[in-house]
Amino acid sequence: MLKIAYTKAHGRGELDLLLTELAYRFKELGLETRGIVQINSGCETERHCDMDVQVLPDGPLIRISQYLGKEARGCRLDPDALATAVNEVGRSLKTPYDIFLLNKFGKQEAEGGGFRDLLAEAAASGAVVIAGTNPLNADAFSKFSGGTATCVDATIDALLEWFDSVNTT
Repeated sequence: MLKIAYTKAHGRGELDLLLTELAYRFKELGLETRGIVQINSGCETERHCDMDVQVLPDGPLIRISQYLGKEARGCRLDPDALATAVNEVGRSLKTPYDIFLLNKFGKQEAEGGGFRDLLAEAAASGAVVIAGTNPLNADAFSKFSGGTATCVDATIDALLEWFDSVNTT
């Protein structure tokens, strides 16, 4: 049985904070976590935050956004930095782990790139997989999981309860 879930949040940075806290909680429980969580900075002074990802459990912090100017409206994702993050996470999967967290199943993953292959590898290994997504990509995530993913409320308690439920069956 695949142990795969996704959660959605609408607020700016809400999902990033939630999954970062979840990674911390799993670490406190003594569980080995792999993947990435996102840490935003500069939100207080800029219209667009800088987006950094922390490679779990204690890998590098990688800036995945690029500055396109104050009035830029397009996607600010830096594809080279994303590829670096994917490679770093891929290397981390060579050691045993319990959980794979992905800050966002986004456009790259929905189109077959980004962390998609690593998500599949983690799910196939028997690890628990939890990914954040937005409403635009939730259907793509469900299709990716073959309809087996569970949508879990975007709260620490709900995610921990779901985790406990899949680890006792």
